[in-house]
Amino acid sequence: MVELLAPAGDLERLEIALLYGADAVYIGGYDYSLRANAKNFSLEEIEKGINLAHKINKKVYVTVNIVFHDENLKDVKTYLQKLKDMHVDAIIASDIVIVNMAKELGIDVILSTQASTLNYEAINFWKSLGVKRFVLGREATREDIIRIKKECNVELECFIHGAMCTSISGKCILSNYMTGRDSNRGGCAQICRWVFNRCDKESIPFTLMSKDLNMVEFLEDMINIGVNSFKVEGRMRSIYYIATVIMCYRKIIDGILNKSLTEKDLKYYELILDRVANRDTTPQFYHKFPGPNESYFQDRMEVSNQDFLGIVIDYDFKNKMLIIEQRNYFKIGDVVEFIGPNIDEITYTIKEIFDEDNNNIEVARHPKMIIKLKFDEDLPKFAMMRLKIFDKNNDL
Repeated sequence: MVELLAPAGDLERLEIALLYGADAVYIGGYDYSLRANAKNFSLEEIEKGINLAHKINKKVYVTVNIVFHDENLKDVKTYLQKLKDMHVDAIIASDIVIVNMAKELGIDVILSTQASTLNYEAINFWKSLGVKRFVLGREATREDIIRIKKECNVELECFIHGAMCTSISGKCILSNYMTGRDSNRGGCAQICRWVFNRCDKESIPFTLMSKDLNMVEFLEDMINIGVNSFKVEGRMRSIYYIATVIMCYRKIIDGILNKSLTEKDLKYYELILDRVANRDTTPQFYHKFPGPNESYFQDRMEVSNQDFLGIVIDYDFKNKMLIIEQRNYFKIGDVVEFIGPNIDEITYTIKEIFDEDNNNIEVARHPKMIIKLKFDEDLPKFAMMRLKIFDKNNDL
């Protein structure tokens, strides 16, 4: 089985990730999760998310992956018991105490990338403690993965898209040192994204930042060497980012498995993935050791595009109108496209725009205003409207 695993920072993102093609999602509760700045899930929301996923035969993994100090251990066993009662599919953990607690309670454990696991001896040690699956460190090479799969015969989960950690898979203490926020207990201030000045004030500013990860080029090879789960980073990313990235990887993976993926398709999805984020991407460690081209050493531009125009929230069958919550500026004459669960991209030229009271307007300029567009068919829940930038047939 090949699993596409998506991040979800809240219930809306969870539902969107599953609808757009994820087989499973990973989420964090208010406590014990490394993304303290994400919205995250209450216990009630975790249960809702698990129930929603299980109704459509998909899975939910909950992160319990901070590095635990004594004060963090209070009530953690009660928390794990509640997750078990909710029928969580697994937890993601890196601390041996949590691994042992989960084993006692009968909860499956996925070893977090925080454990920096890169060799088969470490895998076999954790396997002896009952760990079922392993998220390899982002520094794992192709040869590492092949050797681990051969020697250990375990499920492997690898990151395929999103931000890299400048340190060794989460071992950074720069945040602690410079801001007092513990990066290994959820408080990372992302110091590696900062721009620094040298002591010489006239010198060029510099950064420590890695470019983002993108494994499209090697996805088929990863499937062939036995990677079981393909993980997208980004619990703090937008709904548009989650929808777009998961949809692209879903189509790529399905195309590989059913042998229908063409070079033209792959190029198109790469263009979409490159545009949805605002940092350059690269395969990083998989095929070679990263060099100067895999990092930013000097100041860089990160300009967010405004492709995401709106999300479909309803359909007026009487007047044949899509009801859309606007997200970015658009106007009459713009060529857009709709994307959504289980539909191909639909190109649409905007000829009329109506406000919530059915008045004609020329421009949609106010974020989250409700607008209406004439459209002959209903679209799936959470379908999205974006600027049409690339044409599969003419631009590739």
